Amino acid sequence: MKIVECIEVTKTYDQGNLQVKALENVTLSIGKGEFAALAGPSGSGKTTLLNMMGGLDRPDSGQILVEGQECTTMSQSELARLRLNKIGFVFQSYNLIPVLTAAENVEFVMLLQGVPASERRQRAKKILDEVGLEGLYDRRPAQLSGGQQQRVAVARAIVANPAIVLADEPTANLDSKTAKGLLEIMLKMNREKQVTFVFSTHDEMVMGYARRLIHIRDGKVYNDVVQG
Repeated sequence: MKIVECIEVTKTYDQGNLQVKALENVTLSIGKGEFAALAGPSGSGKTTLLNMMGGLDRPDSGQILVEGQECTTMSQSELARLRLNKIGFVFQSYNLIPVLTAAENVEFVMLLQGVPASERRQRAKKILDEVGLEGLYDRRPAQLSGGQQQRVAVARAIVANPAIVLADEPTANLDSKTAKGLLEIMLKMNREKQVTFVFSTHDEMVMGYARRLIHIRDGKVYNDVVQG
């Protein structure tokens, strides 16, 4: 089953008097249960492609489908609803809400979805336990380490059972030991819950964990390999 399809996607940005082609006729699909990485140097187009998959940006031409739904023609409100119900995000800067506790941050997406309070709390605690944060439910982000904050972000991304989790350089601000622990947690979620993950990264460790490695350079896919 295809979760995301990108068909002949092109995106150009204006930088002063220059036009920079961030993506050029990119076609690829992500299937259910994949653990894939978009790899490439800074400026290669990998984050742009991830943002396109997540409905955070629109291509100049081409199509993007999420579970068969055409995203490129959606209104802003339709895109917001798609992101809320179908897509989980993990960012390198964590993007947690400072005044909310770990549990409240995890609950936030479910709150927007209209999930009842008692169910939200139960699901939030369960997923925080699964990412190794048992007993830290009431700590605010400032009271957590960087690795713990990123675990909260992962828990928030997957608690609402999205079709896909998009992770933009999720290990960039972590030391190698913490990054390895985070990747092990996400791989476990992938194997046990069939959560579909796509990373954008230039971290060799993330590339090593990925079961599919999609190399991007100069806005084009130049290598797409399944790893053991």
